[in-house]
Amino acid sequence: MPDETMPPDRPVARPPALQPPSEPQLVLLRHGQTEWSASGQHTGRTDLPLTADGEKQARTAGATLAAYEFAAVYTSPRERARRTAELVGHPGAVVDEDLAEWDYGPVDGRTSRDVSEILGRDFQIFDDGVQVLPPSADHGEGRPGETLDQVAVRAARVIARAEQVLTGEGAVAGPDAGSDAGSGAGGHVLLVAHGHLLRVLATVWLGVDPRLGARFELGTAAVCLLGYGHGLRTIEGWNLAAQ
Repeated sequence: MPDETMPPDRPVARPPALQPPSEPQLVLLRHGQTEWSASGQHTGRTDLPLTADGEKQARTAGATLAAYEFAAVYTSPRERARRTAELVGHPGAVVDEDLAEWDYGPVDGRTSRDVSEILGRDFQIFDDGVQVLPPSADHGEGRPGETLDQVAVRAARVIARAEQVLTGEGAVAGPDAGSDAGSGAGGHVLLVAHGHLLRVLATVWLGVDPRLGARFELGTAAVCLLGYGHGLRTIEGWNLAAQ
């Protein structure tokens, strides 16, 4: 049965250290390993730190992206993403609430196998969503969780802000945006966030059904590159392991 949390020991493409292209790219970085990402437990609003291996992954990702000069860097508010951004070399990354992971509600802390056993059938989060289980005080603090469409709406807002920097139209940032907020000069943008949120964001970037995010595997601390080609939004690299 499928498990969309993707433990970090799954194989991913291993490129050399990345060299930035001349045209702006939207660079995605999943946070490093946590205890729950290693065990396959869905981790939404639950705020877990990186493991020692996760911190090592984040530092390696920083070396992988060292040649990039980012016009803007945004991070999820969760500790695991903010720490990853810091270790990559962007302690001033702008916290964007829309980059938070899918609120799994009653699925939070459970593996796909756990949910499948409760349902008596295979569970596929991109098809079933998280509201297949009733709210639980032990999982998701009694919240019903978000729908996939709600996650996609948040991702669309992130893309809209990022494109203002990518195209040189200026970033939307508050008065406390910090040193890594967009300058309006146009350039590469880095988003540090979570596996499912970034997979949904990729589908929104392409303008396809968010359920196709189920097909986009994404390991911890892996890098993805989104760009433009022939007048279209494109994927230029996906699930690239840090080097």
